[in-house]
Amino acid sequence: MTLPARDRPRGVASRLAPFGTTIFAEMSALAVATGSVNLGQGFPEDPGPALLRSAASAAIEEGDNQYPPGIGVAALLEAVAAHQLAEHGLAYDPAREILVTAGATEAIASAVLGLCEPGDEVVMLEPSYDSYAAVVAMAGAVRVPVRLAYDEAAGRWVLPPGALEAAVTERTRLVLVNSPHNPTGKVLDGDERAEVAGVCCRHDLVCVTDEVYEHLVFDGRRHVPLATLPGMRDRTVTISSAGKSFSVTGWKVGWACAPADLLAGVRSAKQFLTYVTPAPLQRAVAVGLAVTHDLVDPLRDELRANRDLLAKGLAGVGLAVRDAEGTYFLTVDLSPVTGEDGATFCRALPARCGVVAVPCSVFYGDPDGGRSLVRFAFCKRRATIEEAVDRLGRWRP
Repeated sequence: MTLPARDRPRGVASRLAPFGTTIFAEMSALAVATGSVNLGQGFPEDPGPALLRSAASAAIEEGDNQYPPGIGVAALLEAVAAHQLAEHGLAYDPAREILVTAGATEAIASAVLGLCEPGDEVVMLEPSYDSYAAVVAMAGAVRVPVRLAYDEAAGRWVLPPGALEAAVTERTRLVLVNSPHNPTGKVLDGDERAEVAGVCCRHDLVCVTDEVYEHLVFDGRRHVPLATLPGMRDRTVTISSAGKSFSVTGWKVGWACAPADLLAGVRSAKQFLTYVTPAPLQRAVAVGLAVTHDLVDPLRDELRANRDLLAKGLAGVGLAVRDAEGTYFLTVDLSPVTGEDGATFCRALPARCGVVAVPCSVFYGDPDGGRSLVRFAFCKRRATIEEAVDRLGRWRP
């Protein structure tokens, strides 16, 4: 029974109490305190492209420092529309079907808050980025995880056939999909995309897609937005951001593309969260989107090389490395070398060898989920990855 408001203890609301402080803040603080190499939180070390920094500085000096339009600066709305059309063949009206947000995290929160009623079920892939479960709780909705599996023979993460269909009930409202996927680095293949689209169309579900790593896909793979599949464009909220593509994670400039009726729900929530996103940064991102591949392609190649170096170092100490098809992250299975759970391992690793990682258990609703899995970020300078590999080489279970 719920206590009367005056009788409840002060502090965090019960629906958010299970989430506590994010693991990223905890592990980054531990990295600073111990002088460790931080491969926990996924932020690059470089300052970001000079083109974008110059454009942002120019916009500030030119006086563009007041509230921009609530939906976003026209130049960025138009740049996002041009990008979606050129990259994916998706046509969106900049005035009615695109919304600028404070990063992809706010876009996802706005979509769930603006499109779900209390008690609605939100189906999502698990492991899932930690903000997903929290925002579902904020909305009073119900999280329904569909667990990815690791196919040892194929050497890749897979969406088990039929698992998504089995998760749908009459209360399901929304399917939240992240591909390229954090934390596993998985990219949905053609059969998996078709399965997601089929479930959404058969059950008339809204699909929200987190595609922030859309350009950071390796080894000849290609990211294909779910909105491009038959029947999906008019039921999908497609979300991306500049943070990952352009290595400016602190700018928090993202966007959502959707048919006008769905975008109205996203916008209704967003306007009461941050209200707007900084105008100078929006203008700079518009400049970057005009030359996306000039900026992204060298970054992708650098990340792929870092991934390979880190994977070799992790395998060298006996950890079972699970290949990353995209994103900033590698996951490893500890079980071949230690019986420790991931959280214990990660909290001890800085003292053992001066490296910080993140336990994958935080990405699961079940406390035992991902117990032996750990995530390492490789979106750092080459010298940082080399130093981390050297330090890891000194560690022995």
